[in-house]
Amino acid sequence: MNHLAHALLAGDDGWLQLGGMLGDFVHGRPDPQLLPPRVIAGIRLHRAIDVYTDAHPEVLAAKALLPPPYRRYAGILLDMWFDHCLARDFPRWSTQSLEGYSDALRALLQRHDALLPPELRRFRRYMDAHGLPAGYADRTLLGHALTGIGQRLSRANPLDSALPVLVAREVELQERFEAFFPQLQVFAREWIETQVG
Repeated sequence: MNHLAHALLAGDDGWLQLGGMLGDFVHGRPDPQLLPPRVIAGIRLHRAIDVYTDAHPEVLAAKALLPPPYRRYAGILLDMWFDHCLARDFPRWSTQSLEGYSDALRALLQRHDALLPPELRRFRRYMDAHGLPAGYADRTLLGHALTGIGQRLSRANPLDSALPVLVAREVELQERFEAFFPQLQVFAREWIETQVG
């Protein structure tokens, strides 16, 4: 899952949301001298969500829908596409408006700037410039984001041409997302209840 999903799955706890955003930018064991315990819990939740997602039968079936050479990058592509699905139909998954939620998430990052690693500070500026994560509802912006990710990868890849491939499989991917995401919500709620309290 990508940034919007990780933040939403963290619930209403700002520290867990912050940890969810940090999850892709903090590697190894988070330092308790640098981060509050609930932020570290949010990072752990992010990682648990990723493990659950990668092994889920609906996600594996969605990956199988992508032809070579895109299947090799299916993890990245589905993370982004599923955030697109979530953003596009946000009122189904949250009582908040997408724009309001997106603004609040960027404000959360701004308030806790001192806790952000340089890579996340750079990404926050990109978020601000493009109105993310709400902007993921826009396919054109999603396509630009995929191209940008592809440019940052060290080897040649087809991410700049992936959007039409995803759009062509939109119905099937939506079915997989609809079957998967409610189960992921239950997993995240139960993880928070048992691991954080």
